[in-house]
Formats: sequence, C-alpha cells, structure tokens
Amino acid sequence: MIPGLLQTPAYTRTLFADRLPPLDDEQIEARLAARLERQELLRNRPNTAFTFILEEHLFLRQLGGDEVTRELIDHILDLSELRNVDVQIMPLVRHHHAAIDGPMQLLETQEHQWFGYLEGQMYGQFISDPKVVSMIQMRCATMRSQALSLDESKSLMRRMRGAR
Repeated sequence: MIPGLLQTPAYTRTLFADRLPPLDDEQIEARLAARLERQELLRNRPNTAFTFILEEHLFLRQLGGDEVTRELIDHILDLSELRNVDVQIMPLVRHHHAAIDGPMQLLETQEHQWFGYLEGQMYGQFISDPKVVSMIQMRCATMRSQALSLDESKSLMRRMRGAR
C-alpha cells in the first residue's frame, strides 16, 4: 500500500473500510485523524529528508476507484514538490529488485543513529542491530538506483493520472 505519510483521506478510508475484522465508523475516523496528524511531519520538518520508493502497481490497482487514485496521484505529485520529499517509482517491469522480500523503512535519529522497520501482515519489526540495519541500507541504496529518477517518476505519475 501507499505509505501512510503520503495517503489521502479517501485512500486511507478505503484501506480502513476494507480491514478485516471490520472497523466501525468511529474507529475509522479516529485512525484517519491520527494518520492525517502524522502527515504534518512532511511540512513541519522542512530540514528532515523523506524519501519514498513506490511500486508502480500501487497506482494501477486503483484502490478505491478512479477518483481516489487520481486524487492520490495529484497529492503525491504535490508532496514531491516539497524540497524535503523525494518520490521515486519502481517500474512495474523490473528484472532486478532489491526489496523483493517486502516493504522496509530506514530511520535516522538526530544523533545520526540508524534504525530499520520491516512491515508484515499483522506486526512490524523494529530493527536496531547494526548489521541488519546496514543490510537494509544497502537494499534501499540499490532500490534507488533501480527505481525511476525523480523526474521520470513525476512524469510517469502525470501520465498515469492523465490515463484515468
């Protein structure tokens, strides 16, 4: 799925509405409000770099329908104009892919200590072991070279947006 920091309210509601076991309306609204509040990090921390590599298929899936997808693409294009936000697209067809094992996140503290986070169906795993964090860093660096450039990624999103 699209990372929470980049989601639109409509996309997030779709994710929460499709959750099993089902959430009630109050739970959906509470989780949506929390997610929207976290998204303020992108704008409130202009000196913090945020880098995202998104799979092309996430847009092609059209989760929530055409309008939700169009709004999502517009939103991500707008965010990608911020100086501290980089968005790259991993093309649908790619013969080599460094993150074939699943989604991962790298986090750096103000003290320049690195941590990793791996997501699964039900639970995430916080990684502090330097050897494992180093492996995640290598995978992320390789993915950045495998994904489309920043400009190519924006161009692809604009084309996908226009095709809807």
